Amino acid sequence: MVLSVGTPEGQVLEREEIPTQGPHGCVDRMVEWFGSHDVDALGIGAFGPTGVNPSLPSYGKILETPKTAWRHFDFLSAFEPLDIPIGYDTDVNVACLGEVTYGSCKGLDTVVYLTVGTGIGAGVMVGGQLLHGMLHPEAGHILLEVQPGDEGNCVCPYHDRCFEGLAAGPSSPPSSTTSRCPSPRPTSA
Repeated sequence: MVLSVGTPEGQVLEREEIPTQGPHGCVDRMVEWFGSHDVDALGIGAFGPTGVNPSLPSYGKILETPKTAWRHFDFLSAFEPLDIPIGYDTDVNVACLGEVTYGSCKGLDTVVYLTVGTGIGAGVMVGGQLLHGMLHPEAGHILLEVQPGDEGNCVCPYHDRCFEGLAAGPSSPPSSTTSRCPSPRPTSA
C-alpha cells in the first residue's frame, strides 16, 4: 500500500509504503499514518474488484477478490475515524485520474489507462468522467481463446483462460521456452 500527502497542485510532500498483508493490521497503520498528517481530504484507490457505486450497500467494500483475507472487507468505513471527506474508486481509475490531472494525459478528457503487474487492470475516462458500469472495467478478466500448443498456467481462481490469469505477474509461462509468436512479415519498400 502506498500512502502519500500532497498539495492540490500535485506536489507530494510525504510518502510511505506499507506491505499489503491482511486488512486489519495494514489498514489500522494506514488510518494512523493519515491521522498523524492533518489531511483535509482523502482519496482511496482500492484494488478490485471493489464496490464503486455510492448508492449500493457494497460501496467501499472489497468484493470477491483472490486476496481471500480481504474479501468483503469494508475498506471505506475503516477510514471514518479520520472525519474528513473521502473519495473512493479503483486503483486503476485513480491512476487514470492522476495522469489526467497531473501527468501525461493532462488536458485530455478520454483516456484508457492499462496496468500489468500482479494483476491486469484498466482505468477509463470518457468525456471527463471515470467509467463505471455494474462495477468498473474488469479488463483483466477478459476471456481469451487459448490456441492449441499455447497452454500457459492460468492462476485466476474464477476463470481458466482470462487475460490476468494467463499474463499477470503471478502466472506461469508455458512449459516450453520456445516462442510461439510468428516471425514478422517482410515488408517491401
